[in-house]
Amino acid sequence: MSETASAASRLLVERVAEWLMAQALKDADLEAVVRGCCERLHGAGVPIARGQLSFAMLHPLYRAVGYTWRRGQGLQVDAYRHRADGAEPDRFLNSPYYHLLKHELEHLRRRLDTGGATEFPIFDDLRQEGLTDYLAFTNSFAMAKGQGMLGSWATDQRGGFTDGEIEALLRIQDSLAVACKMAMRGGVAKSALATYLGATAGERVLAGQIKRGDGETTRAAIVWGDLRNSTAMAEQLGRQAYIDTLNGFFDATAGAVADAGGEILSFIGDGFLAIFPCERNQKDSAEACTRALAAACEAAHRMAETNRQRQAQDEAALGYGLSLHIGNVMFGNVGLAERLSFSVFGSAVHEAARLERLTKKFATPIVASEEFTTYCGGAWEALGRECLRGVDAPMAVFQPTRTERAAPAPPIAARSRARDFSDAEAVVLLYRDSPS
Repeated sequence: MSETASAASRLLVERVAEWLMAQALKDADLEAVVRGCCERLHGAGVPIARGQLSFAMLHPLYRAVGYTWRRGQGLQVDAYRHRADGAEPDRFLNSPYYHLLKHELEHLRRRLDTGGATEFPIFDDLRQEGLTDYLAFTNSFAMAKGQGMLGSWATDQRGGFTDGEIEALLRIQDSLAVACKMAMRGGVAKSALATYLGATAGERVLAGQIKRGDGETTRAAIVWGDLRNSTAMAEQLGRQAYIDTLNGFFDATAGAVADAGGEILSFIGDGFLAIFPCERNQKDSAEACTRALAAACEAAHRMAETNRQRQAQDEAALGYGLSLHIGNVMFGNVGLAERLSFSVFGSAVHEAARLERLTKKFATPIVASEEFTTYCGGAWEALGRECLRGVDAPMAVFQPTRTERAAPAPPIAARSRARDFSDAEAVVLLYRDSPS
């Protein structure tokens, strides 16, 4: 430690560093690492009143995550989705973080209690919080291009940080970066698997269910959805217009299923497969079917709104079909040893796919099997008994007579639309996108 008087304990700061390295060896959560570090530094006598850490990260949905800790208030967490335009407002270029990146600096320290002109706009906000000193820093994660950590510490201590306290913060910086990097890797793996495989499938893969043939049998209500005339649309529309159309369909239909708690297991061309898992008893089966029907009705309302928006833009309405079924499904890995797919299989899935095709024959957007309607209850109209390809006995097919819901839905918009970005996030994105 510096000879300058400080309330910070060297021994306790070293313990914080040891704790951080221990977290790097565990399956630690990034939020817990950041919160734990800030609380322990404060407990060690380092007079931080505010700590801010932001991370650019590799993630299919999110570009950055930010954590702001305030003494006595805990941790605020913000995750930021990919933005469509990529533009950075001018105010982001006037931040301490961007100044660090532009001038390739590792640290920037500014006293906030000395008066004078405001060098960076954020300093006005920090002064209003009563903060007296500010120390910003960068850490590049060299093993992962385009990923890194930006952060800052601030105090409200009279006279600002002492040299000893700055030394303590510098000593902890590398250990904090290592722990955060390892936590980010684990978090990205979980998030990516949940995004591409679904939450339950992702958890199973991380738990070690990774060999071909690994799996189990479970019971589930099944939703199979499909977009009509997609082949013709693919030929008539340009690539981007067709992709946008598909995403609009998935936002309305699969989005409704996901919002109702269903698991989207796969997107198959212009269709999707989803399940509502349940136990093998009457009560759980009825609950799963009720949720699946509610999701299908919500999807119908969202598609109606989507088509109203399309027709207002002189675009053709989209046709679609949804089938509802219940049965035992095999949940596991199939494929090549070096290239696997984790999904559900079995006769019930096959029957759900065949049922969906009957929405064309009966010109109705939703059909269900007799077994599904028995568990679900409600008002149904019989459409007849149909022989399904690959199914031995004819199946009774029904459509719901009512698809009302409790309240009208808001206008449909892309579920992945970009939101406004904070100053901290914007400079993180600049950091991530800056040349190496």
